[in-house]
Amino acid sequence: MKHTLKIRVFYEDTDMAGIVYYANYLKFIERARSTMVREAGISQRQMKEDGLVFAVYKVDATYHRPAVLDDELTIATTVQHLTSAKMLFLQDVYRGEERLFSSKVTVICMTTAGRPVRLPADFRAKMAPFEG
Repeated sequence: MKHTLKIRVFYEDTDMAGIVYYANYLKFIERARSTMVREAGISQRQMKEDGLVFAVYKVDATYHRPAVLDDELTIATTVQHLTSAKMLFLQDVYRGEERLFSSKVTVICMTTAGRPVRLPADFRAKMAPFEG
């Protein structure tokens, strides 16, 4: 199952050339992953209270076309691979049917002290429907 999130490009998202600043795509896809996790019924706040957090381990990003002020963008997210220790997300940003940005993001689970740990079983079960 693919998760989608729609966002609008605001002036604050753009650079002096009037296009979306490259680092803001990372913010956009972060919002999409966080929204997907929340909609799967997982509370990251509760996880943190339980001593667990997520960390981005690796990002592979490709910028295809620029987005500009007032564009409506759709961020499409799928879980390509889910293991006991990490998740690989595929995330694309579209303007209509046109793909502007694509990424592969590897996320790990770790303690608040920074030690990598296995993903909780209930988390893996709730995220499994997004795998594909």
